[in-house]
Amino acid sequence: MTDTALPPRRFRLPAALRHWSIATGAVILAVVVLAAILAPWVAPYDPFRMGSGPRLSPPGAAHWFGTDELGRDLFSRVLLGARASLGIGLAAVVAGLGLGVSFGLVIAFCPARLKGLLLRIVDVVYSFPDTLLALALVAFLGPGAENATLAIAISLIPFYARVTYGLAAVERAKPYVEAAQIAGTAPTRIMRVQVLPNILQSLIVIGSIGFSSAILSAAGLSFLGLGVQPPSPEWGSILASGRNYIARAPWILIFPGLAICLTVLSFNLIGDGIRDLTDPKGRRRRG
Repeated sequence: MTDTALPPRRFRLPAALRHWSIATGAVILAVVVLAAILAPWVAPYDPFRMGSGPRLSPPGAAHWFGTDELGRDLFSRVLLGARASLGIGLAAVVAGLGLGVSFGLVIAFCPARLKGLLLRIVDVVYSFPDTLLALALVAFLGPGAENATLAIAISLIPFYARVTYGLAAVERAKPYVEAAQIAGTAPTRIMRVQVLPNILQSLIVIGSIGFSSAILSAAGLSFLGLGVQPPSPEWGSILASGRNYIARAPWILIFPGLAICLTVLSFNLIGDGIRDLTDPKGRRRRG
């Protein structure tokens, strides 16, 4: 039997929601997003109010997640911290993905010599771990949520640019692109109208992975005191405030850590599910 290539399957939302991985990830993510949106209304206590309960009080009926070292309600702070974590992750991914995809497409259609130079620059920057690069940028720009968002976005650009270049280079070698070039179609139109729609599904998958990385980087920067600044709650800063009480009050680390894990898991599940639905090789293995 001959091995025939299967075309990529188009992503359709109804079919996607029937996939267990996407459905599970979407439910978890929906809960986290709703918690972030409704935090000011559903939080039982003021997240900034010290003395809402006894210091380092364990989880109970009055304080579901317990209290921190200043007597602030931990459940309220984790809810409000979701806003900061998701906001930084979303802004960083949107900016990094937009610039990285644009840069990768431009490299794919550059002359050979310029392409080689630009790829070497991307490879050099990409050789640094994204968290380390974000840390260096924040150390240069100064601490704060805005600078952390900018640093994370810049650290994601090389990854998105390299992946986009690889996908676009494959598409550029196909007959429909060659036909458009012979017909005199402008390169920018070929990138926007013909190449980008054909690699969009793969970009959605890597975008979800990038979101997970951005949330982890935001939490890491806040944990080190370079991201969201106290007293504003963010999952990483809550972890940092509780690290000195890990033996006496482990719940200060457990609940924000669990929130980070579940959020990252939800994006990974969604990305894996989309890949399974759109990857022809995966369909052949299942078939």
